[in-house]
Order: sequence, then C-alpha cells, then structure tokens
Amino acid sequence: MRLDNKVAIITGAGSGFGAATAELFAERGAKVVVVDINAAAAEAVAAKITEAGGEAISVAANVADEKDVQAFVASAVDTYGHLDILFNNAGVYVPGTVEETDLAGWEKSVAVNLTAVFLGMKYAMPHLKETKGTIISTASAGGIIGFPGAIGYAATKGGVISLTRGAAVDYARDGVRVNAIAPGTGVTGMTEKLLEDPTIKEAFLAPIPEGRLGEPKDVAHAALFLASDFSSYITGHVLPVDGGWTMS
Repeated sequence: MRLDNKVAIITGAGSGFGAATAELFAERGAKVVVVDINAAAAEAVAAKITEAGGEAISVAANVADEKDVQAFVASAVDTYGHLDILFNNAGVYVPGTVEETDLAGWEKSVAVNLTAVFLGMKYAMPHLKETKGTIISTASAGGIIGFPGAIGYAATKGGVISLTRGAAVDYARDGVRVNAIAPGTGVTGMTEKLLEDPTIKEAFLAPIPEGRLGEPKDVAHAALFLASDFSSYITGHVLPVDGGWTMS
C-alpha cells in the first residue's frame, strides 16, 4: 500500500500510535504534518522522518484550540499545496467513575478526545472535498463496550464513533471517506505507567483472546489501510484493533 504524493496531518504524532503512523506513512510516500502539543516530541518525529529520506514538518498545537487547528491545517496546505488525509489521533485518558471524575477532568476529556476531532474535521473538510480525501479518527474499544473506571474516556470515544458515522453520511457524496480505529489496550505513553503494575497488566490482558497487548505498529498498519486506495469503498466504519477483545 502506497501513499505517494499524499499529504497527511497526524495529531498526537509525537509518540505512540501517532508517531508510528507518521513514520509508516512517510515510508510509504506521504508528506506528513506531525502535530503534537509537545513541540520537542513533534520535532523529533519529523526529524527522524526527514533523516530517513521522507518529507515532514512539525507543528506544536493544542488540538482542542480552534485557532491552533486552523493553523495546522493551513500549515499543511501552505507547505504542500493540498491535503489528502487527516488522522485525528490525539487523546487523553482521565481515570475515574462518574463519582470520582470532577468537572475539570470531564471537560478535559471532552475537549481533547471529542471537540478536537470535530474541529479537525471542520477545518480539514473543505480541503479534503477538493482531493476526495479521507479522515481517520482514533476511537477506542472503550467506546464500543463497557469500560471500567474511565467514564470520560469511554463516553468521549463513543462520541468519536458517532461523529465518524454522521460525518461519513454527510460527506459520502463529496467523495470524502470518514472512518475510525478502535484500539484495545496498547503499550503507549498513555498506559506505560499503569502497565508497570503486574496486577493491572494482567487485568488488561485477561479479556484479550490473542493474549497480548497492542503495539503502536498495529494501529499504524490499520491507519495505512484506511488511508490508502485499498479501502476506497469503506466509509463510516469503526475498525477494532484489539486482539479480539470487543468480540469476546
């Protein structure tokens, strides 16, 4: 699968799923806009890509800030002339049940996990309509099935799924495909501290039929498929990448 001459914006690309996807997309011929709230992390990923012979720029941005979103979309188009792919990947995990989660934690989950996806779609869509492009968003297995101890995360990832399906219907006639990936528990910066506890790690592994945790490359490969012409007749789909968790 190739992405030659495609221009891709990837948010949360300074680490984890986003960094792995940025590197894979560049390897397959895409020009990548590496977006992350951590400027140094974004710069490091973009530098790694260019050192390997690929094309990339980095942009430091808060994906929940409307002006920042407008700016990184504009940077992509100003630098490379068009936009073909938006991967809304940035997210936060705020633990807590309904009673344990305070309003600030809830609002942070909504802002980064859901509002940011809406804003990315909103400002990328005019450019994607011109190129018949595609949008991919990172949802979660926690948005499909009951997910304990993280009500804000589960609710907002469920919202990403509904947002994906609604946008897919609205823009199908414009030739823009809109899909989501629903990872299970993966080894990323978001989870690494939790997984240091053997009891917690075993609890995460228990419901996964494949018996292993996901890796960033698993999500990157799914994103490559959804970004490529191999998925040209797929829209409104939520692709679980979870070792069978959501079907068990």
